[in-house]
Amino acid sequence: MLEMLNDFLSGKLLIVLIVGLGSYFTIRSRFVQFRHFGHMFSVFKDSIRGSAGQLSSFQALMLSLAGRVGAGNIAGVGVAVTLGGPGAVFWMWVTALVGMSSSFFECTLAQAYKRADGDGLYRGGPAYYIQHGLKLRWMALTFAVLLLVTYGFAFNGLQSFTVTHSLQNAFGFPVHYTGLALAVLLGLVFLGGIKRIAAVSDLLVPVKTLAYIAVTLYVIASQIELVPDMLVTIVKSAFGLEPAFAGLLGSAIVMGVKRGVFANEAGLGSAPNVAAVAAVKHPVAQGVVQAFSVFLDTFVICTCTALLILLSGFYTPGFEGDGIILTQNSLAAVVGDWGRIFVSVALSLFVFTCILYNYYLGENALQFLVGRGRGPLMIYRGLVLALIFWGSMQNLGTVFAFADITMTLLALVNLAALAMLIKVGLRLMRDYDRQRAAGVETPVFDPKEFGDLDLDPVAWPANPQPAATGEHVAMAHSLHQR
Repeated sequence: MLEMLNDFLSGKLLIVLIVGLGSYFTIRSRFVQFRHFGHMFSVFKDSIRGSAGQLSSFQALMLSLAGRVGAGNIAGVGVAVTLGGPGAVFWMWVTALVGMSSSFFECTLAQAYKRADGDGLYRGGPAYYIQHGLKLRWMALTFAVLLLVTYGFAFNGLQSFTVTHSLQNAFGFPVHYTGLALAVLLGLVFLGGIKRIAAVSDLLVPVKTLAYIAVTLYVIASQIELVPDMLVTIVKSAFGLEPAFAGLLGSAIVMGVKRGVFANEAGLGSAPNVAAVAAVKHPVAQGVVQAFSVFLDTFVICTCTALLILLSGFYTPGFEGDGIILTQNSLAAVVGDWGRIFVSVALSLFVFTCILYNYYLGENALQFLVGRGRGPLMIYRGLVLALIFWGSMQNLGTVFAFADITMTLLALVNLAALAMLIKVGLRLMRDYDRQRAAGVETPVFDPKEFGDLDLDPVAWPANPQPAATGEHVAMAHSLHQR
């Protein structure tokens, strides 16, 4: 029953909604992801500079990449190619292109409706823009519960199982020892709250991403003469024009779209939770940055994995095996046995930062549900760490199937909210575009222009000023509460 329900929800309904609404958002926004493509790089560069006591847009980007760039970029791409052939890669690209607009709007709305938490930081996400933008408390609570169950608990256990068994296969480490070590290291990061999670992501995400890209680019460069023909094969296979993969046309579309959605998470409602924590001068700036992260995740990292597999000579049509084994053996076929070890180590880093991301999503949902009480937070941390240790020794296939369903329901709730709030998103985008057209290098959000929206006056003060320090934000929040 779980498999049938999951196949219908995530294999059919979600794909139609993600691609359909992503295309709708793209058209309504006049192809915002293409219009702002060059601008993404300048916003990304400017985002590195943050304000004292607050998280920068760059740190929020690293947090979101901690979740986007994970096992899906290694194992997920391997699964897509195994079941859908090279053509699946093309449909991953298409999904990312339309998904960039969905990510743009969900992260822009998360910024607009964010709330100051009293510690000089912010909280936000779909639960917040559903409650304050749509005034549908029941819908917001539903989203928060699904987010807590899916990311806070189920996916963390699965990630733990993945990394401990990968290390066991590569080095022979007993899973209970690596599971315990993983829980201890994560516990130390959890205790530092969002600032420590962001700091660790700041360090590990660029390292793991650049190292993985460097090794895969080496493989691609060593066989550069084969790349043009392989790119042609990918495109031809996507439309059933390559004889060796003609029978995989349907699978190529389904697997490419499905794995693409779950790799870059555009529209699923997870990334907006971390996009909201950044201190930015205009909500759209963070939407642009997060659209860039979808591009980086799919067009750079997923493509690197796909070319690594397809150029290695190890992959053949009809290959049977999981995605991790395919990627490990493909790299080993080119660079030697150390390739398997590298993939295992890279996967460990990917999973570690992904668990940090999952944990924060759960914490954000918990705070929305019960407030800032320390008791519930400590119980949540204890349960997450216990599940990480237990999950390292258990095959959580059933739990994962259940989590797939709850994540799909998350996406359905979020996509419905985005469709209902699209007019607000377009107003924000037009305000940003108008300022840029007038020659303003860094547009500034003026909440007086949006007085009909339920915005937090602490997060968005009436007289826009350069970003305040964390202490000033906390003081302003205290005065506002009084």
